Amino acid sequence: MIRIIAGGKKSNGWLVEACGEYEKRLKKPFVVSWDFVDEEKLADRVMRLPRDAFVILLDEHGEILSSPELSNRILKPLETGREVVFVLGGAFGHFSTEMVERANLVWSLSKLVFPHQICRLILAEQIYRAQEIALGHPYHHA
Repeated sequence: MIRIIAGGKKSNGWLVEACGEYEKRLKKPFVVSWDFVDEEKLADRVMRLPRDAFVILLDEHGEILSSPELSNRILKPLETGREVVFVLGGAFGHFSTEMVERANLVWSLSKLVFPHQICRLILAEQIYRAQEIALGHPYHHA
């Protein structure tokens, strides 16, 4: 199971629809649930996650991974029954030191900076791509 904890308000209608296009193609264990929280409650929510949760913070200063590398990094915990939790900050996207230390991976989508709403769509697509890579399907052309 994959959970996405997103700081800030729920997305605009067009973004919910676009993310939904990828989400409806997901199959276990890549099924996604969204948890929207106020930015000031994000740290508390992350710190209360189960110890065995595999936590990935999305941060512009994180590690840059290829799509196959991301697929491999999330497939391993999923195969052992661990929950994978992606955490997106809100509009300002800053994570506390405590949150960074709790994370198993701090991942950057790009050296570019994107609005947090667009990061939600990119994340949904990359989770779908990770599934397709793991299954050996041709969606990922590299």
